[in-house]
Amino acid sequence: MNPIFRRISFISFFILAIGSAFLIPNLKFTFDFEQFFPQGDPDLEVFKEFREKFESDDNFLLVAIRREEGIFDQSFLKKVADFTIEAKTLPHVVQVQSLTNFRYPLKTPFTFTTVPAIHIDDTSLYAQDKRRLLEDELLVGNLISEDAKTLVVLLKNINYIEQNDAEEFMAALDEMVLKYDFEEYHYLGRPFFQKALVAMQKNELTISFLISGVLVTFIMFLIFRRFWGVVISIISILLGMLLFLGTLSILGRELTAIAALYPVLMIIVGTSDVIHIMSKYIDELKKGKDKNTAIKIAIREIGLATLLTSITTAIGFATLLTSKIPPIRDFGINAAMGVVIAYITVLLFTTALVSMFPKEKIIKLGRGESMWTKWMEQFYIFTRNNPRRIAISMVGVFVVCGIGISMITTNYRIIRNLPRGAKITQDFLFFEKEFGGFRPYEIAVKIKGDNTTNDFDVLQEINKVEQHLENYPQVHNVMSVTTLYKSINRAFYGNRNSAFEMPKTEGRLKTYQRLINRIPPQTAAILISEDEKYARITAKVLDVGADTVKQIIRRVDDWVLANTDTSLVSFSQTGTGVIVDKNSEYVRDSLIWGLGLAIIIVSILMAILFKNLRMLVISLVPNILPLLIAGGLIGFLGIELEAGVAIVFAIIFGIAVDDTIHFLSKYRLAKAKNLSMEEALKVTFTETGKAICLTTLILFFGFLILLFSANPPSVTIGLLISVTLLSALFSDLLLIPVLIRWWMKE
Repeated sequence: MNPIFRRISFISFFILAIGSAFLIPNLKFTFDFEQFFPQGDPDLEVFKEFREKFESDDNFLLVAIRREEGIFDQSFLKKVADFTIEAKTLPHVVQVQSLTNFRYPLKTPFTFTTVPAIHIDDTSLYAQDKRRLLEDELLVGNLISEDAKTLVVLLKNINYIEQNDAEEFMAALDEMVLKYDFEEYHYLGRPFFQKALVAMQKNELTISFLISGVLVTFIMFLIFRRFWGVVISIISILLGMLLFLGTLSILGRELTAIAALYPVLMIIVGTSDVIHIMSKYIDELKKGKDKNTAIKIAIREIGLATLLTSITTAIGFATLLTSKIPPIRDFGINAAMGVVIAYITVLLFTTALVSMFPKEKIIKLGRGESMWTKWMEQFYIFTRNNPRRIAISMVGVFVVCGIGISMITTNYRIIRNLPRGAKITQDFLFFEKEFGGFRPYEIAVKIKGDNTTNDFDVLQEINKVEQHLENYPQVHNVMSVTTLYKSINRAFYGNRNSAFEMPKTEGRLKTYQRLINRIPPQTAAILISEDEKYARITAKVLDVGADTVKQIIRRVDDWVLANTDTSLVSFSQTGTGVIVDKNSEYVRDSLIWGLGLAIIIVSILMAILFKNLRMLVISLVPNILPLLIAGGLIGFLGIELEAGVAIVFAIIFGIAVDDTIHFLSKYRLAKAKNLSMEEALKVTFTETGKAICLTTLILFFGFLILLFSANPPSVTIGLLISVTLLSALFSDLLLIPVLIRWWMKE
């Protein structure tokens, strides 16, 4: 290689590496359920309009404070009361409520007054307070658990709290909770999710990078068994990773929950490129070529094939741009950039570096070489002697995969995406058990004509829907504007819980309405819009799965249509949970469209490369099989098809096609040297087969690293990709030779 070019390459990459190292600390990590809203969905537009009228449905953090002996202990209640008061000083908190500051309205013969829900200073009233509270459907499951062993302190945050503000708030809250030394406490809410899941992302990114680095170092040592061979490989791979992260930083790309895949992805893609280039360089040196000639041949032959594999891999990731879910689109863009950066690094930097060394310093030749040659010859002989058996086996695999694909479900659950063994997961399960779940569920109520929210007939319609929702065991803590009227009605009847119902007459309603007008505007604004033309019904749904929630939504829609006066009011089901659940539909659609587009684009590239229709079919068939195997595994293992799992197919197709291109490119080069079909296949197996096997093994173990992840979707992705890429290797080595012999003429 030209020394001037080599020097320019080293200086350029050195400058880029230094710049990237300074940029990496500025990488942005974020987690927000709103990221997973399907853009352009009509229901999302309804949701946005709804939120313009009301506050967000996730602007809170709940602190559940548990005492196994029960909450009715004076010292415990005083401690909770003090915590409730002090929590108002926390940053970004606008309101704090618990049973220690909750007061019931009470109508006396002379005026309205309030009485405390718990008489903290009078222990003689504790039994009476407990009985009344546990009969109050408004409070049980909201501020107190059914067993009276847990109190909830509701911290209302500013709307749409940002990541930095959430971390500041959680740091202050953690410090305050530790000061009070509660026996047991649990968190639930948007700020806690943001802090915990971003911390997990950073941890996962670091761990996956370190484990991948160790694995690749070990594998490179087994391959080259020479210090400089391993060093060149590791430097090239790490440099590509460094430049990739620097690029993400300078472009201001935000890293989401899927970011843990980037180190594994970059390392194994870079490793694949390095192995193919260095293997070809060493092969040419063994044939007696000088270093400059050997590196030129490696760049000309393998560089072109690697360029094609990089393009097809990038196309595989770029198909994720068809998704309506922003994090999936971002992953596709980022991963495609990473593949291109890895290729450029290997082509310009690795070739410049490796050309400085003789083969004796790069690889230790010996028994291993002949062993690989022997194995590849045996593969070649097997495909030549057993074409019918191979074909029948592949058809059987297709059938089994079809059965598995028919079993795929989209019943996505939040718990499946939470880190194993982490506090956030334990706390989530605690609230599921004690307080009826977390998933927000809202019904947007739109008043028609000249009617308003506080009209008697309108309120009756809203109340009918509320009462219907209470028939679903998965739905809890239903509230609306009728809650205000029911509370006042109860106050008029001595705070008897049996009186927690809507007033029976319009006259009584108007009396209550005058009292509601005295309520602070910010309280009523939670449930009624300022113009009184919109209202909200709010509830929580257990984490029963997206498909189950979809069934509830469909049944509620049917009931509302049949049992409410649509000339007065319309009801639209919405809320953060409902919108996020729609992802499963878009995941399916974007998956089909994206893969279809990828296959078309790759087909065009293959047609340009091979200029032969039969060769085009041969190149595609082995790469459809891994996709079917992935789909079959998802079905048989009962894995829900959701946003994270959907990217598996893009990764599999993008990477699996690489080995096919290397195999067929080598076969075409061999045929161009006037070798017979069998001679060309044998040369392809012995020269390219080893590199394909090594890169697939690295891919297999590289993605298998994700099994150590605390994030369940990462574990699932790692398992699926590892198994299916291994199947792609056997598909290439077994199926391609059989198809060539059947369809290609001498």
